[in-house]
Amino acid sequence: MFNFMPDYFNLTPEYFYGLLLSLPGILIAISFHEMAHGFAADAMGDPTPKNAGRLTLNPLKHIDPLGFISMLLFRFGWAKPVPVNPGNFKDRKKGMIVVALSGVLTNLLLAFLGMAAYLAVVPLNNEILMTVLKYIYVYNIMFAVFNIIPIPPLDGSQILVLFLPPKALMTYYKYQRYGMILIFVLAFTGLLGFIIYPAIDAIISLFSTILLPIFNLIWS
Repeated sequence: MFNFMPDYFNLTPEYFYGLLLSLPGILIAISFHEMAHGFAADAMGDPTPKNAGRLTLNPLKHIDPLGFISMLLFRFGWAKPVPVNPGNFKDRKKGMIVVALSGVLTNLLLAFLGMAAYLAVVPLNNEILMTVLKYIYVYNIMFAVFNIIPIPPLDGSQILVLFLPPKALMTYYKYQRYGMILIFVLAFTGLLGFIIYPAIDAIISLFSTILLPIFNLIWS
């Protein structure tokens, strides 16, 4: 079972060194995820992200301070949401689905490329480079899986609302402001890991199954 939670009872220099090496992975996951939302919305007819200056890889434009700290310390977190006006979409339902999935799919693509890069440098036996690349693919998978959870304000909830019947939709809107509280409760009770770790395991296994035979041929 994948487990990426930090050991708070063992705050050694190695622990903080690991945090430092994880920064590129976190910043890449956040920046590409949010920029993908912006470009998807723009492509679907909404100029709001472009007007807000969010079509950029500059992490300072996308970082939510609390979400960033949470990602560093607890291995889950969030970014500053890209402003989107679904009323500008040519097809509202299609636009919302495309925008919601764009960030997740971008993270998965980056994770796949990150794992490929990791496997490519294994023969170099460069521990620092390998660790950085491992963080890049792991954090992108984590960010994708976390964001697809259908709890507001995560991306999965933006898709869920499109398929809820009217009565369920009213209940959703009534309680959506408690979404982040629910996420924190799930995280600190360990239930969040119970939900997302099997999915992370499965994706890592899938990517490994695809990539390892290729690199075994290259190395042989």
